[in-house]
Amino acid sequence: MKKLPVVIFWAVAFGYVEAAVVEYLRAIYSPLAQGGFQFPLATLEGLAAMGQEHTRRFVIELGREAATLVMLATVAAAASAHRREAWAHFLIAFGVWDLSYYLWLKVFLDWPSSVMTWDLLFLIPVPWVSPVLAPVIVSVVMILSGIAVLLREARGRPLEAPWRHWAFIVLGGVIVIVSFCKDYGNIVNGGLPRPFHWPLFSLGLSLSVITFLVLLRRPESRDHESAT
Repeated sequence: MKKLPVVIFWAVAFGYVEAAVVEYLRAIYSPLAQGGFQFPLATLEGLAAMGQEHTRRFVIELGREAATLVMLATVAAAASAHRREAWAHFLIAFGVWDLSYYLWLKVFLDWPSSVMTWDLLFLIPVPWVSPVLAPVIVSVVMILSGIAVLLREARGRPLEAPWRHWAFIVLGGVIVIVSFCKDYGNIVNGGLPRPFHWPLFSLGLSLSVITFLVLLRRPESRDHESAT
């Protein structure tokens, strides 16, 4: 737990950087918008028609998003002694970064206006969109899960489990991502977001959270058995 404050401080600062970049992009592509990007978004054809520099900027933005994941993983690895700690620090760093990103945007632009405001979350491999509430919920769950893993480590009870438990957690995460990407065909063609699929999101999140809670409740002896 000693390096956790450093990871959190780094993630808050990184959230500031992320929010600053979005503010610059908003000024270029949505100068009249009150806060974040307006929907419908510009299509690839529309960007190409605006000029080569805009297509190039889109490619750069894809690279920046990939670099963001690398930076989050790198700081988690640097703060950790082994794989379990690295995963815990990554979950915490990601969650704090995402929450602080929205807090900084609120400071910069007074946006989002509410937790139900639609946002463009990610572009890789396709656009992710949802009301702000959905990624906020995911971020809170990630932070709490990471802290739980670190607390187990500090108590000498590392969270080890058979692969099937982790498979259910990953499956739940994939379902959540699908809920974010489900409307991508409409979005990339310049459409307005359709109603968010909260049942699909809830299914994926519940699957991951319930499986993780089951892992936390496993007796200490079984933890050591699975570790061997």
